[in-house]
Amino acid sequence: MRTFLLMAALLAIGLAMLARPAAAEGGPDWDACVSLSSNPDQRVAACTAVIDGKSETGSRLAGAYCLRGHGLTEQRKLDAALSDLDEAVLLDLAYACAYSNRGRVYAFKHDLDRAISDYDEAIRLKPTFALAYNNRGDAKLGKGDVSGAIADFDAAIKADPTLAIAYNNRGHLYFRLRDTAHALADYAVLIKLDPIRGYLARGDAYRDTDQLDRAIADYAEVIKLAPEDARGWRNRGSMRLFKGDNKGGVADYDKALQYDPADAYSWNNRGQAKLRLGDRGGAIADLRKALELSPDMSTTRDALRKLGVTI
Repeated sequence: MRTFLLMAALLAIGLAMLARPAAAEGGPDWDACVSLSSNPDQRVAACTAVIDGKSETGSRLAGAYCLRGHGLTEQRKLDAALSDLDEAVLLDLAYACAYSNRGRVYAFKHDLDRAISDYDEAIRLKPTFALAYNNRGDAKLGKGDVSGAIADFDAAIKADPTLAIAYNNRGHLYFRLRDTAHALADYAVLIKLDPIRGYLARGDAYRDTDQLDRAIADYAEVIKLAPEDARGWRNRGSMRLFKGDNKGGVADYDKALQYDPADAYSWNNRGQAKLRLGDRGGAIADLRKALELSPDMSTTRDALRKLGVTI
């Protein structure tokens, strides 16, 4: 059962770390453009209104392009985002956040050399830019530079000891390196900063080191903190099935599917558990649904064939 985790987050969104242009009167469009509470659609619309209004110049106009570029990145409109971030850089060559956001776009486009170059410039301009260190660490890891990645995650944490994503990424990397002690230490801090992410990460580490009871306890904490988050239910359900508790597993997958009915693996796993409990009809229904959602699931297809179901 022991497997090594992939990076849970390729790149941090880090909107809270976006450097804002100098404060000035701006009106509702400007406020929505720079607001940390705006979602990507709201941000793109508001920043577009600011840009099209032609009332801003210099660093404030650069900020509008940078923030719209961030919103477009979240919408995965990467070419449009890159165009905006190029413009932000041209308007303000000393705007560190524009380089960091552009680096993120390059990373999404799998151009890691350009991503690293932009993160380098962001860090040169703002040596305490914790998120840029974190994201550069991700990019370095993508290129196989493990020691460079750890050094950057270290630097991110030194610059901002509250940056949860850096503990998350460093912890996952330590775990991949089989340094479980350091991984668990990072997850312990992560639990304090971002409890749901932290308990999920530590639960996964316990799961992959066959410490199933500890994994169950951490997933239970996720359920307590976020009862409508399907991850806690399905992860605990999986552990219950591993321990032979099919009734408990089915109960957890019932809740997981209530909150995330599009997860094919939950349908499959619940179907397998129902089969072990003697509920042939329920098993077939769940396995059919899993295959409907994910037609390439060979184990599900094989299970249905063994039950005599024509696919």
